[in-house]
Amino acid sequence: MPARPAILVVRFSSLGDVILTTPLLRTIRRAHPDADVTFVTKRAYAEVLTESPYVTRLVTLEPGESVRTLAARLRAPFAWRLDLHGSLRSNALRMLLGGRWSSYPKRRRMRRRLVTHRAPAGTALPHVAERYFHAARGLGVTPDGGPPEVHVSAAAAARAAELAPAGAVVLAPGSRQATKRWPPERWHALAERLLGKGYRVIGLGSVGEERLLDTPGIVPAFGLPLGVAAGVLAAARVAVANDSGLMHLATAVGTPVVALFGPTVRALGSGPYRAPSTVVERPLGCRPCSPYGGPVCPLGHHRCMIEIAADEVETAVLAA
Repeated sequence: MPARPAILVVRFSSLGDVILTTPLLRTIRRAHPDADVTFVTKRAYAEVLTESPYVTRLVTLEPGESVRTLAARLRAPFAWRLDLHGSLRSNALRMLLGGRWSSYPKRRRMRRRLVTHRAPAGTALPHVAERYFHAARGLGVTPDGGPPEVHVSAAAAARAAELAPAGAVVLAPGSRQATKRWPPERWHALAERLLGKGYRVIGLGSVGEERLLDTPGIVPAFGLPLGVAAGVLAAARVAVANDSGLMHLATAVGTPVVALFGPTVRALGSGPYRAPSTVVERPLGCRPCSPYGGPVCPLGHHRCMIEIAADEVETAVLAA
């Protein structure tokens, strides 16, 4: 191995998946402190790695940019090329750059079996954060037992402090897939319960998700840059989130999280990783119905989320 190895790591999306690469990045840096580590991701998710001490160079795929143009910007003598995505786009990048690549097992067949057979007791996929290590097997690294890690810049922390009070409870009602979302009326009921007990409550999420939590009295913090959102979470007492990128962001800044799981289950290998967390879920025979969630409940009832009660989540928040 070269004395100063050049390592290329590719994970384009999504937010949670990018965050879950950080345990691997940390162990690579510790094992190879002089390595030049180049990380490639979409512009939308880059901010969670801009302060990382484990990445030497962050290269972003810009909106509308072609993979060919990206490849032209990446041409360099990399000793190691790690594809942590396994998508059509990452495969195209591999072909354009050439060289020897390594990847990780996505376990698609196992995921399908777990969904088809409703994840029988005793069956589970290794967490994706640990499966990433398979791609780096030649680098001599293994999971260190630590959580994901996102570092908040001083500027982002200062802006977060201006927007939202420290020590508050953060409620993150969004998720890309509709079936992963706890209903708005449940979020409203939880917010009212916490406000009634004197807690400061912050609503956090993407632009447009304020419609999911418009309870009077909360501090709305929707549409923030990811770095500032990380700062809000880092200053919080506890966060409540659906199975989403913000769930992983909370764990990565060291904030306890209460995670609400419906169509997905932890046995699929993507729950909160090595961090203080409580998962609230219903043991229904129709779960899991999908490895990623979807636009509508396949059975039309969405019981997995509707039957999670606000008082149960409040209890988990108070215990966190």
